[in-house]
Amino acid sequence: MKTFLKARWENIIMVNYAIDASVLLGYLPYGTELDTFEGNAFVSLVGFRFVDSQIFGIPIPFFGSFDEVNLRFYVKRMNGSELRRGVVFVNELVPNPIVAFLANLLYKEHYTTAKMDSSIVIQNQSKEVSFAWKKDKKDYSIFAKMDDQASTIISGSLEEFIYEHYYGYTKVSSEETWEYRVNHPRWETNKINHFEINCDFGAMYGSDFEILNNKKPISVFHAIGSEVSIDREIIKIKNKHNETYKNK
Repeated sequence: MKTFLKARWENIIMVNYAIDASVLLGYLPYGTELDTFEGNAFVSLVGFRFVDSQIFGIPIPFFGSFDEVNLRFYVKRMNGSELRRGVVFVNELVPNPIVAFLANLLYKEHYTTAKMDSSIVIQNQSKEVSFAWKKDKKDYSIFAKMDDQASTIISGSLEEFIYEHYYGYTKVSSEETWEYRVNHPRWETNKINHFEINCDFGAMYGSDFEILNNKKPISVFHAIGSEVSIDREIIKIKNKHNETYKNK
């Protein structure tokens, strides 16, 4: 399988909010349905670090390591008898215009760029991870303090639901969806002890998500991360005759 992007994803913080499913329906790609946990739909504000990134096997000059912050929600699709669980990105923010341009061009994603910064401090068996960015003159940040001890994800938990989605879905139009696969092993996590979120969701992601400004997260998780690859192959799901098309 040809690979579009290969990198190491590190220190993946997931800030998770329960949300009325009706808010997400307008963003739902054709051929998918909302994936829920115990009857609840979720959106996640995600911060993590790309390290040693390569596009089509070629290191990205000067920008091989960088931060990303995104807002995503969870969907599923039946492919014959196979259940595929994936995510839809409302927005993906990176400091690297090359990555943003190629992802938007090749995968019809919703990347934008901004000045970003991150910090990882480990001491006394504790870890502090922060991501900060500025957009339209507003300052935003995600901060979490955690134990520096690896734990396994518990089967059947909300943590497993949040992390174990291995497909990306893009709404190209009301009758066309693009699907691609993200590959990585099951991650280990760290226990969160404290977190602080500074995000104007309405300003950053639009009025549909302004309600999150007054909500407390249901949970905040942290995964240590691993090597990750994104397949070059795109499956195009179209309404016409319910056919699917592969682009390699």
